[in-house]
Amino acid sequence: MEAILKYFPNLTETQKEQLAALDSVYREWNSKINVISRKDIDNLYEHHVLHSLAIAELIRFKPGTTILDLGTGGGFPGIPLAIMFPESRFRLIDGTGKKILVVNEVIKATGLKNCQAEQMRGEAETGRFDFVVSRAVMRLPELVRLVKKNISKKQGNALPNGLICLKGGDIQDEVRPYKHIAEVTPISNWFAEKWFADKNLIYVPL
Repeated sequence: MEAILKYFPNLTETQKEQLAALDSVYREWNSKINVISRKDIDNLYEHHVLHSLAIAELIRFKPGTTILDLGTGGGFPGIPLAIMFPESRFRLIDGTGKKILVVNEVIKATGLKNCQAEQMRGEAETGRFDFVVSRAVMRLPELVRLVKKNISKKQGNALPNGLICLKGGDIQDEVRPYKHIAEVTPISNWFAEKWFADKNLIYVPL
C-alpha cells in the first residue's frame, strides 16, 4: 500500500479501504484459483495494482466515462482503475470463467458499485466504450483490430477515445504500424521502482 500512497496521496478514505481490502481477498482466492503467480502474490501492490494505475497517470477519466477491460485476468487493470475513478463505469471481460469468478468476488469484497465482470471473449463484446484498457493480452495489431468496433464516437475526455494498454519488454515491432499515432510512455517516467524499468504504456487513439 505504501507505494500506492506515495504516488496517489489524495485518495479518499473509501479508496484507501478498498485498496487495502485487495490483499486479503486476493490471497484467499488465489489459494483456490491461481489468477496471480503464487511467487508474485507478495508483490500484489507494486506489480499489479500500481502497474494498473499507470493508466491514471496518463489520463484522469471524467465522470461518466465508460471503460472496457479486455482480458482482465484477475481484474487488472480494471479493478484498481474502478477504485481510482468511482464516477466512471467499468466492464471487465475474460474468456476464462474461473478468473471472472475471482474478479466478481473481489468486486463484492471491495464494495465496488461502478464495476461489473462477465465471462466473454473480446470477439463477442458488442458494447461501445470511450476507452478499452488491457494488460499484456495480445500483440498490438491484433488488439487494435479486435477493439476498433468497441470504441464510441462520442468524445468526453482530455484524450480522444481509444486503446490504452500496458506492455513490457521489446515492443518496437508491434508498435511500428501505429508509430504515427501511438504514444508510448515508459512507466518509469512516473514510477521509480526497478520493476517498471522495461514496462511501457501504449495509447492508440481510435
